[in-house]
Amino acid sequence: MPGLVALGRRWAIGSDDFVLPGAFELFVRLVWWIGILALYTVHKGHFNCPGGGLLHTYLLVLLILLASIICAISALVYVSMQGTISNPGPRKSLPKLLYIRLFLYLPEFIWAVVGAVWVSDSSVQCEKTVINVIMLTVIASWVIIIFTVIGVLIVFDPLGGKKTFYLTSGVDRNLESSQSGQLLYNVKNTATRVWEKRIRLLCCCIVQDDDHRVAFTSIAELFRNYFSDTDLVPSDIAAGLTLLHQEQDKMESCPKDPEEVLCHSPSSLVTDDLDIELENAAHYMLFAAAAYGWPYYIYTNPFTAVCKLSSDCCRNRPTDSDITGSDRYNFHFGSILKMTGLQYRDFIHISFHNKIYEIPFFVALDHKKEAIVVAVRGTLSFEDVLTDLSADCEDLTLEDVLENGFVHKGITQAANYIYRKLINDGILNQAFTIAPEYKLVIVGHSLGGGTASVLAIMLRNSFPTLRCYAFSPPGGLLSKSLADYTKHFIVSVIVGKDLVARLSMPNMEDLKRRIVRIVANCNRPKYQILLRGCWYEVFGGDPDDFPTELDGRNQGALTQPLLAEESLMVHRSPSYNTLEDESHLNSPPQYPHLYLPGRIIHIVEESSCSRWCSSDIKYTARWSNQTVFSSILISPKMVTDHMPDVVLKALNSLSQEHRSCISC
Repeated sequence: MPGLVALGRRWAIGSDDFVLPGAFELFVRLVWWIGILALYTVHKGHFNCPGGGLLHTYLLVLLILLASIICAISALVYVSMQGTISNPGPRKSLPKLLYIRLFLYLPEFIWAVVGAVWVSDSSVQCEKTVINVIMLTVIASWVIIIFTVIGVLIVFDPLGGKKTFYLTSGVDRNLESSQSGQLLYNVKNTATRVWEKRIRLLCCCIVQDDDHRVAFTSIAELFRNYFSDTDLVPSDIAAGLTLLHQEQDKMESCPKDPEEVLCHSPSSLVTDDLDIELENAAHYMLFAAAAYGWPYYIYTNPFTAVCKLSSDCCRNRPTDSDITGSDRYNFHFGSILKMTGLQYRDFIHISFHNKIYEIPFFVALDHKKEAIVVAVRGTLSFEDVLTDLSADCEDLTLEDVLENGFVHKGITQAANYIYRKLINDGILNQAFTIAPEYKLVIVGHSLGGGTASVLAIMLRNSFPTLRCYAFSPPGGLLSKSLADYTKHFIVSVIVGKDLVARLSMPNMEDLKRRIVRIVANCNRPKYQILLRGCWYEVFGGDPDDFPTELDGRNQGALTQPLLAEESLMVHRSPSYNTLEDESHLNSPPQYPHLYLPGRIIHIVEESSCSRWCSSDIKYTARWSNQTVFSSILISPKMVTDHMPDVVLKALNSLSQEHRSCISC
């Protein structure tokens, strides 16, 4: 940080990112040089074979070339090790060294061609060992050249030229002028198109229609806005995340205030209510997990699932009117049957249809709880990811509901789709005709949990006794008024440090600012941060004592951006950061705050046998509030805590513990 400027453009790599790859290449080159030197020494007097003269010249030039490359790489690594992330001054000579290193690829390429010609020459009659070594040398040269080309393509920034042009167009720019305004518009337009092309490339395997094109543009603008005010490269983000993780672990190890402990001491009435809801959640989580179909069933039963599903694939299934969408070989429906334990006749409707804003769901009769269950599937396809990322806000206006507010656009469109199917197609009428005394329960995990929550809001007036269980729903879902309204009929279940439950645009902005602040205030080189971070993530130990934004300053000072932060967020650097005035560290939020739905049950691990051990884990659960999820926590379990099997395991453990206590 900032991004390296070379060849007249900005690149998505920092000047301190050459230490680790350079050290690896240096090791390879040294071993290579020693091997060639040994070969030359052993065969020094045996170059009188046919083709031996060319071999002698080839080895001599190769030794000189490798020595030159080793010197260039050594200098490159040494300079890249200097300074800190936010202080690239000691590395200002690195671009010149990089030019020298790139220039050396030209003779290396030529000599690789010469070696290939010599090896392929049938008139060469030298020792087989020598020919094999030269062949390995040629292969190694081509492999390094190919990987270098791939690396250049990876760190290529399509906007690098425009950013550098904007940087050098003058320090005292008047953004109100027509010329600067047009330049700003062009750069922003180009950035949006670049992100849109990237998204289209990732989604090249799906059929794209008008909805996809609108979603692509919306998501591209979201990414462009998010990355528009910093000069971060990917390794800076990795270093910032590992520093934040260690800082958070240090904060968690500090003893809590007595008031903080007492505030979580529940009354017996609240505890009874929690136990009931945990038992219900454990039961309905089976339906939410079953909505994922055969991928989840095979994931949780890797050795037996295929055999069990194959034995059922030829059985009769409900009539075609009961199932929409593709379910080849009956694998999806067979998995749902096995996970829920229901019978064919218990299913009212099953939809495997999947498009952007249109996600699979099923409606079934749960005789054990006397409920009509609507289970909505979570993220499992590229279309679902696009629905997740359509994170703009839109108004949700409902009749007879005073608490109208903002909601997540993509999830609301998915809820509208299911609402139309349930009401307009008469699916719920059919279900209540069969079981009029049953209550309506809507469940889902992840994207399904968010969709189930918005769907429950839409159906609440028609079904006053409706209940909804949202497992690991997205954090940026409902405005404050709607979140408060849903506390009467929605229960959200969150496990541990689940990333998705804390995922909202304000939280992402907060994470970005915390990353910038912590890397700006760390006085260690990036390679030390990354090496120490990898060791800490894999083997554990005590968090490192790298300086953080909390060290040596009072809380009031923390509200003011420091000099290094100003240089990373506002300084005229070859990045987007000069393009938008609202990107200042202390600027007002660009996105409205959205919250989790309903009342929140937070399940946390009480103890485990080791860092990576999954056995002997004990869980505790308590009622929580929205403020607990107002910040993203960095942890190796931030992703695994979101997985449906982990949520189900935690709920089953708590439910079983509760039953054991009752029996005792």
